[in-house]
Amino acid sequence: MKITILGCGAIGKLWLAALSRQDHSIQGWLRVPQPFISVQIENLNNKGKKFNQQFPANDEKHLAESELLLVCLKAWQVSDAINNLATKLSPHCPILLLHNGMGAQEEFLPLPNPILLGVTTHGAYQKNGVVYHKSQGITHIGSVTANAYKLSRLADILHRALPDVAWHNEIYTISWMKLAVNCVINPLTAIHDCKNGELQHYRGQIQLLCDEIHQVMEHDGIHTSKQTLIDYVMNVVEQTSENYSSMLQDIRAQRHTEIDYITGFLLRRARMHGLTIAENFIIYQSIKRKEEEYERISPHFSGSRQ
Repeated sequence: MKITILGCGAIGKLWLAALSRQDHSIQGWLRVPQPFISVQIENLNNKGKKFNQQFPANDEKHLAESELLLVCLKAWQVSDAINNLATKLSPHCPILLLHNGMGAQEEFLPLPNPILLGVTTHGAYQKNGVVYHKSQGITHIGSVTANAYKLSRLADILHRALPDVAWHNEIYTISWMKLAVNCVINPLTAIHDCKNGELQHYRGQIQLLCDEIHQVMEHDGIHTSKQTLIDYVMNVVEQTSENYSSMLQDIRAQRHTEIDYITGFLLRRARMHGLTIAENFIIYQSIKRKEEEYERISPHFSGSRQ
């Protein structure tokens, strides 16, 4: 299968390596064009295996012939990238979005391609060009557009490369549960400058956030109890206790965060339903202030939009 990976951070490189081992024809696609990309991975598939290989990149012929575009960008980068590449893609090429947060696809220009949404719990980070696959996870995918409903075979293809991958007919529900976790863990760890596990000390604040998140989810047709939601969030806190959230890493590196597609999306849905969610709004403002501190000082700071 001919596949293009758009966005070659830690997760993108993980997929490049994993899919190449299944003999798919793979390339990376980078914002700053270059003919090749080097991929080094420690502990691939959490089996202690090292991976070191070079892949082609930014080949427009390969892109035009691709049978899958796997998008591993930050949420705020997605719509611009897709809108710029749309005319270079086959109209039949499925686009699988694999990023934190929700709402990016609402910013796409009209396009005929089947669109799928995915969420992943794989833990990986990149340091000095080397990707460390820290924890095995599950990737959930499902269709967003009507012409993507029959593409469940993609889950099998991806599962053989980087298990586990599961197909869901109701990916919106799965995405909302991941969003709820992100609305708590990402901003709170960035505000308190701590590992995920240290959020055990902020249970009162977590409960207030979850109460509001639950209200919005109910109005959006996602039905679960408040306690189930809190338990789910706390379980992720415990399971990822040694991890540093992506938002904390972005704040520390003075990069633009995904807050507008995490808590920002929550706030937009709340407004649509006529709800006031004051605690989450305070959290949102706090992260935006942190961003503004370094983006205002250096408006052309290269690290803010990488």
